[in-house]
Amino acid sequence: MTIQRIKPSPRMSGAVVHGNTVYLAGQVASQSAGQSVTEQTKEILSIIDGLLAEAGTDKSKILMANIWLTDMGTFQEMNAVWDAWVSQGNTPARATVEAKLATPAFKVEIAVIAAK
Repeated sequence: MTIQRIKPSPRMSGAVVHGNTVYLAGQVASQSAGQSVTEQTKEILSIIDGLLAEAGTDKSKILMANIWLTDMGTFQEMNAVWDAWVSQGNTPARATVEAKLATPAFKVEIAVIAAK
């Protein structure tokens, strides 16, 4: 079975396709770093849409999402954006935790696994 790497770099790939499963690396909001959780979540979900499309799938096929927030006090703010974006009737399994991220400018990181 082949392995396809999407947007590979020396450290990691943006996504990896193996069989009919697509694994996305944790995505952060480079353009809206330092801005609100709302803006960062919107940017991240747009990045996820693009990577899934490049892998030949879409958000309706997401199986699992892992979300990291630097402050659980922003949980509802992130959820407002997530709920407007997620494919209704196709909601994935999901975990959300509080954690320090790579830089204080990042307030949200999201990784997903999807079927093709």
